[in-house]
Amino acid sequence: MSTKPCRTTTSDSSSSSTSVHVTALDGLVNVNSLFTIAVFVGISLTTPGQHSLENKGVCDAGPDVAKRLFSFEVVSFSFFLFSSLVAQGLKLTIILLNSKDVDEAFRVHINLKVLRLGMMASAAGSVMGCVFLVLSMVNAIEIRLGLLSCGSEYAVGAVAALVTLVFSGILVYVSTAIYSFKY
Repeated sequence: MSTKPCRTTTSDSSSSSTSVHVTALDGLVNVNSLFTIAVFVGISLTTPGQHSLENKGVCDAGPDVAKRLFSFEVVSFSFFLFSSLVAQGLKLTIILLNSKDVDEAFRVHINLKVLRLGMMASAAGSVMGCVFLVLSMVNAIEIRLGLLSCGSEYAVGAVAALVTLVFSGILVYVSTAIYSFKY
């Protein structure tokens, strides 16, 4: 991003443009915060040696499933943290650069390519965080309801609903993000 001020004919368009970006970045950080809370709830509810509700013994998840769950939770948290830090950095840059000049007729030139790249990196971090959160939730379902390989109708139904709804949401999120950057 360039720190070189440039004169604009209407300060409202520059101001509203950067405020839209700041608002979008705020939204991304808020959503990441909610997902991060979900990660910690998932970690806190995992106890070693827990028996599934199926009570079949052979369908109980072993320690490898709990290890994968914990690993996926940490990776998910890492992606959400990455996404939030990139978004906060972009937001901070926009706000600080625009606050340098007290004269409203002057606004800094924000390199839109760098801004879009940062926003896309932040969005990609959120998407990857969601993917790993879903993987951890599948493991949590297996711990609570039994292994998917045992064919528990509750486990299979819960995983099917989770995967279908979350990946549909991710598809909408990615497509709208790409569409918004084209125009």
